[in-house]
Amino acid sequence: MATMTIFERLNQGRPPAEMAIKQSSKAPAQLLLDWLPRWPQDTITVRQIRVYGPYTIRNRRSAIDAAEVLVTNGWLKPIKPSRPDTYAWQITRKTILHPPVAM
Repeated sequence: MATMTIFERLNQGRPPAEMAIKQSSKAPAQLLLDWLPRWPQDTITVRQIRVYGPYTIRNRRSAIDAAEVLVTNGWLKPIKPSRPDTYAWQITRKTILHPPVAM
């Protein structure tokens, strides 16, 4: 068996692109609902969702939209925030394993 030089090995090409990292296909509202039981407080703000929440929800608009979906499904309840330029919600704690969000 002949040994290959490094240049011959480099000419063989790259491995197939199938090994790319796949992102989660869950909706942001479902990701937020899966994360909420780990939040230690009874209320949450949009800033706390963006900083401490799921990694895919870093945009302010996507955090608000995901929380509004949970409001319509009864998982969050809007409350008056301490600042006028933000949003805050009361978390409704339910003992359900892997709760789905009805879209």
